[in-house]
Amino acid sequence: MKSTEILSPIMFAGTGSDVGKSIIAAAFCRIFHQDGYHPAPFKAQNMALNSYATPEGLEIGRAQAVQAEAAGVKCSTDMNPLLLKPSSDHTSQVVLHGKPIGNQHAYDYFRKEGREELRREVCQAFDRLSRVYNPIVMEGAGSISEINLRDSDLVNMPMAQHAGANVILVADIDRGGVFASVYGSIMLQREEDRRRIKGILINKFRGDIRLFEPGIKMLEDLCDIPVVGVIPYYKDIHIEEEDSVVLHTKNMQAEKGKVNVAVVLLRHLSNFTDFNVLEREPRVHLFYTNNTDEIMKANIILLPGSKSTLDDLYELRRNGVAQAIIRAHREGATVMGICGGFQMMGQEICDPEHVEGDIERLPGLGLLPVSTTMQGDKVTKQVEFTFRNDVTVCKGYEIHMGATSVLEKEKISPLNTLSDGRSDGYFVDSTCMGTYIHGILDNAAFIDFLLEPFASKMKETAFDYQTFKEEQYDKLAEHVRKHVNIPLIYQIMRNND
Repeated sequence: MKSTEILSPIMFAGTGSDVGKSIIAAAFCRIFHQDGYHPAPFKAQNMALNSYATPEGLEIGRAQAVQAEAAGVKCSTDMNPLLLKPSSDHTSQVVLHGKPIGNQHAYDYFRKEGREELRREVCQAFDRLSRVYNPIVMEGAGSISEINLRDSDLVNMPMAQHAGANVILVADIDRGGVFASVYGSIMLQREEDRRRIKGILINKFRGDIRLFEPGIKMLEDLCDIPVVGVIPYYKDIHIEEEDSVVLHTKNMQAEKGKVNVAVVLLRHLSNFTDFNVLEREPRVHLFYTNNTDEIMKANIILLPGSKSTLDDLYELRRNGVAQAIIRAHREGATVMGICGGFQMMGQEICDPEHVEGDIERLPGLGLLPVSTTMQGDKVTKQVEFTFRNDVTVCKGYEIHMGATSVLEKEKISPLNTLSDGRSDGYFVDSTCMGTYIHGILDNAAFIDFLLEPFASKMKETAFDYQTFKEEQYDKLAEHVRKHVNIPLIYQIMRNND
């Protein structure tokens, strides 16, 4: 039964990046959902390569799609109206309301000129969302104390002010300096913003929490703000990560007794959540690598998506990984490309309009008889499809720039048939294929199809990813309830002054 009580919005802002704001916001989306409310996530501006297609075929940050799933609602662009997708160290593609509006240098993007138009857009998105959902669980970005960017900030305290949100400041104690980061973050705020911060949440605590109890009192005395909880670090709860930095911890060598699956670790790898199911698949040992020796040990090699496909293809050819993939396939390994990886597996990639950069053409790996031409228009849509001769209806989504066509005099051999009649990808045989569909590996039937040539290695049963995700959201909510003063959070949200 849904609650009719109206709660003010709550924002989880941070003392810095990677303090756990996204996961905590997901936890509270699930908690409010469990408690009978109708919550929705909101992050005015996100910077991430890991994106997702909404049911309307528009693009948002993957973190907000995960939070929406935790909240039990469909995702929409109003939950993340502004998405920055880095294409280099200094430039990003700017996606507004799910559609790209161009590339911009960081210096130009954060200048004051033109910011009010973007501010108006993100505020209107919040307003639309708040008329439908209750409460809104907001997430800040990076640190709230970047005072040099204060006047151009769209996502932290100015957004909280527009929303009338109470702010919980999240700090990562595992990285050290928690007292200075909390106190400094609060003291650097303008007085009206400081009053908006109603609680401090300490995240990623390791060890005996009783040893930190004097520290809680010290923080509260210093800041005159209550500590609403101290959340211990956990390893047994699995929520989709937002940043690909975590992949470097999964760079492991092949194992005996399982199907070894190597994901090629690209410099601009995007949508790495394509491989989350395989990471948990009991029949598989999955690892990320750009080491040529490790690639040669894999039974299956997966070429993932990329934000800069030509640049990554150039690097693969330069560092010998391209040659290792070709050789591994010649010696019996399966090679499959997804999105940019599919494009790389073809005969060539052309960019005559310089959509991605200065490289106009590169030869591909030559494993598929297709050619790709980069184009300015981005395809973003959710899709249903069947693959080869299997009648199972599967789901996924497309996010890509570029059109891929089969070379003249080559046979038409699509991997997938979409529900609207279109074909997708290319299938040479069970050891060589490519697709534009992200999330294709979330479908148990397709995983069975991919692993079938290695049946002799498999002893475990298939994996139900959707059930697993729901269990993880519930475990996360239980963990946060145990270590956060939830009644105090509700009191804060009811007393909006």
